Amino acid sequence: MKISIINGSPKISKSTSALLIDYLTPQLKGNDIHIYRIHKEILSDCQLADIADSDALIFAFPLYVDSIPSHLLRMLIDLAKQDFSKRKPMVYCIVNNGFYEGKQNHLAIEQMKIWCQQTHLTWGQAIGAGAGEMLPYISSIPLGHGPNKNLGHALSTLSQNIKSAQSGQDLFISPNYPRFLWKMNASMFFWYPRAKANGLKRKALYQQADKINFHQ
Repeated sequence: MKISIINGSPKISKSTSALLIDYLTPQLKGNDIHIYRIHKEILSDCQLADIADSDALIFAFPLYVDSIPSHLLRMLIDLAKQDFSKRKPMVYCIVNNGFYEGKQNHLAIEQMKIWCQQTHLTWGQAIGAGAGEMLPYISSIPLGHGPNKNLGHALSTLSQNIKSAQSGQDLFISPNYPRFLWKMNASMFFWYPRAKANGLKRKALYQQADKINFHQ
């Protein structure tokens, strides 16, 4: 089986999407796997044709304003022009976001389903993973254990459906970790350092956007 995996993260390296792909690919061992990264590059017609000539397409990307990242949308528009008649690949997605709840990804997943309808491809399954920014910090914990328990089970289900060319119910997951602790750690290790790096004080994070002086 030929499987094309598209990393739709705008990050050049160390993205959550890349981490999720790294988690998935060992479970697809034995198949002909091709990975494409499209953070800024425009794929050539030859690359797009090669992607279209696959048995399965897997898109891994982060949620951007409840939607698909613009550079990935551009790629999807170009890919829709290709000839899919040779293999009619099934489409699968792994979407992550910075919210705790994986359900926040549902609009982007619905957009991918619409793309499938427009290109006359069969929808396979999607994982909507919450707390995406947390995943690199717990990457040393094995899948299926601790806070990665839900993620491990979801990826196992997805990989089985991909290998058997079957569809499945979309899975929306959050980490096996208390929400209040996730929120506290996100503030201490992510938002506060980001604010400091951009010249903002902590209290600015709690102000309404129109009251923040971004030029201070």
